[in-house]
Amino acid sequence: MTTDTTEPDPFDAIVDAPFDSALSERYLVYALSTITARSLPDLRDGLKPVHRRLLWAMRQLKLDPTQAFKKSARVVGDVIGKYHPHGDQSVYDAMVRLAQDFSLRYPLVEGQGNFGNIDGDNAAAYRYTEARLTKTAIQLMAGLDEGTVTFIPTYNGEEEEPEIFPGPFPNLLANGSSGIAVGMATNIPSHNVAEVIDATLLLIDNPHVEHAQLMEVFKGPDFATGGVVVDSAAAISAAYETGRGAFRVRARFSCGREGDGRWEESGVEKLSGGQWQLVVSEIPYMLQKGKLIEQVAQLIADKKLPILEDIRDESDEQIRLVFVPKSRNVDPELLKESLYKLTDLESRFSLNLNVLDAKRTPGVLGLKLLLQEWVIAQIDILLRRSQHRLEKIAARLELLDGYIIAYLNLDRIIEIIRTEDEPKVLMMAEFGLTDRQAEAILNMRLRSLRKLEEMELRRERDGLLAEKEELEKLLESPARQRTRLKRDLANLRKDYGEDTALGRRRTTIAEAAPTVEFSMDAMIEKAPVTVILSAKGWIRGASGHEALDKEFKFKDGDGPAWALHAQTTDKLLIACDNGRFYTLGTDKLPSARGFGEPIRTMVDIDAEAQIVALLVYRPKAQLLLASNAGRGFAAEADELLAETRKGRGVMTTKPGVKLAVVREIPAEHDHVAVVGDNRKLVLFSLEELPVLAKGQGVTLQRYRDGGLADATTLKLDEGLSWRMGGETGRTRTEGDMRLWKVARGAAGRLPPTGFPRDNKF
Repeated sequence: MTTDTTEPDPFDAIVDAPFDSALSERYLVYALSTITARSLPDLRDGLKPVHRRLLWAMRQLKLDPTQAFKKSARVVGDVIGKYHPHGDQSVYDAMVRLAQDFSLRYPLVEGQGNFGNIDGDNAAAYRYTEARLTKTAIQLMAGLDEGTVTFIPTYNGEEEEPEIFPGPFPNLLANGSSGIAVGMATNIPSHNVAEVIDATLLLIDNPHVEHAQLMEVFKGPDFATGGVVVDSAAAISAAYETGRGAFRVRARFSCGREGDGRWEESGVEKLSGGQWQLVVSEIPYMLQKGKLIEQVAQLIADKKLPILEDIRDESDEQIRLVFVPKSRNVDPELLKESLYKLTDLESRFSLNLNVLDAKRTPGVLGLKLLLQEWVIAQIDILLRRSQHRLEKIAARLELLDGYIIAYLNLDRIIEIIRTEDEPKVLMMAEFGLTDRQAEAILNMRLRSLRKLEEMELRRERDGLLAEKEELEKLLESPARQRTRLKRDLANLRKDYGEDTALGRRRTTIAEAAPTVEFSMDAMIEKAPVTVILSAKGWIRGASGHEALDKEFKFKDGDGPAWALHAQTTDKLLIACDNGRFYTLGTDKLPSARGFGEPIRTMVDIDAEAQIVALLVYRPKAQLLLASNAGRGFAAEADELLAETRKGRGVMTTKPGVKLAVVREIPAEHDHVAVVGDNRKLVLFSLEELPVLAKGQGVTLQRYRDGGLADATTLKLDEGLSWRMGGETGRTRTEGDMRLWKVARGAAGRLPPTGFPRDNKF
């Protein structure tokens, strides 16, 4: 038995298509949706769809600035239910940002309750906060009921929403925007409305105005949190000309509070006893104060900012961050520069004027082109408003003409209405009325039948005819349209002038002086220190310059090896017998209250290597290096500094050969003296000693057996001096050393009578 089934085969619905083309088509749809309906702002009102729908929903809820606040939950519910089918949290986050005066230069929403703060704390949940529109938002939406824009169906077709907002408030540049789409992004800073309007008026008056002329009135960014833009005017102008660039934004150092008589623009707040502190009153845009404080505190903890002692947050409604220097001797400018370099007190804001134009096409526009497009959009809105008003006037004039006819024939009209079964048809036939006119007359109230009504109707009619004539002239004349737009913008500018609290420029445009190059060493407070290194390699630093022959305490079994005077700003050079040099900052030495710390915990010295020299690095100095095999060379001290713990290999050694002598060469010395284990002494000219960065060096003295005992430099005219034995500490000088002066590499001869038996200079 067979049955005939009518169910379709599911495999018939499968479309055979190349995977790459199917993927690219679907991804393109997603990309276009992201670009045009999510991430990029519209040039005409500067809003993304979510912001536009938020403000529209609030308008529908009649949340005007003069009305009471309503719960944010009510707004969010209407938005996601009627206009924007996305997550409630994303919609609420967008609404919160519109209400934050540190995020938006001109907030569009007025919040009541916890809407977050500049520390980075989140807003309270939407069931706890309330909101309403600001005056700025009302100005942005002005004209919505006047036929100025197209209304489009919402996602489910049940409601309508405006395509854009028609108000003359230049929101795109005033509040800026940022977003990441697919393959493109936008980042627009906020600007001063008065300056935007001034530049627009300049462009309306002269469509061929040069970009440089626009930049004379359009200064640059004006961030909600103030700060200082420190780029040159030329760099800022170039960025706006192309629509791409970046600005360096710095915090503002200023102390005291306005009106208290202690305002100081440098930010240096003087304290008693010559002490001072730095005060920051404004921080760069989008920088969370809490994270900035954490960042600075971490630098202090890591000792990466040694000239800074502490940071305190003394903010209330006004930001006040206090930076306490390590001592009053710290240069305030150096502290500022170090903070700019090491923290986000100087940050970079990228400019990318990527917007959707009137045709919903994305593009990066320069300032002039952007303003031109916005003016065209505003002119179009003006024309649509005028045309809409003309249609309203025509409809009203039609009714007024009917009313006037009715008043001129009032008795007959009343008779027809009282006696006829179909008064409308007879009235239309007898008086030549239209259907609307007849219907309006029939709907008139009895109270309207007073004597003065006819005069009022004629007065209204004359006023409408005059307005109609003006509107027709406006529609026909581009010059009148530009004049009307200029008048509207000039009226708007009054609310955002330089003398108003909202309109006053917050961000200063001031090119910074050339950056002061500084190293971490420059931030170390200079102070005397005595460096002590024991025979077993324990190092410490005692405050002040103590007597070097003092008996310092050491661990049992340990003893003195080196002691020298230095400053905390100095660097120490540590030479080992394997030919490697290590560098150690004097400021990093452990305290001399104990026995110090093993030097091998600070630098990576090989276990078998022995320290042969400890000396203070002097810029541009030269050192004499010699091995126990009698070879050596001169080395520049600048070439011996090591960047890492592993040190720097300088003298090449091999088994049995070790670096034995490291001495600084005084500038006035002109000869080298070398003595061997065989008690032979040679002198030769310093010019014969090569200056090398690395290597074995050249032969200084030749030996049959043994090796080099010591080497030094001297001034030949002054002769050779050495210490005598005993407690007297006397020195002896041999003035005439010509007998020992030979060519480099000679065997030499016995030293002068009385030369130390240990063969050490």
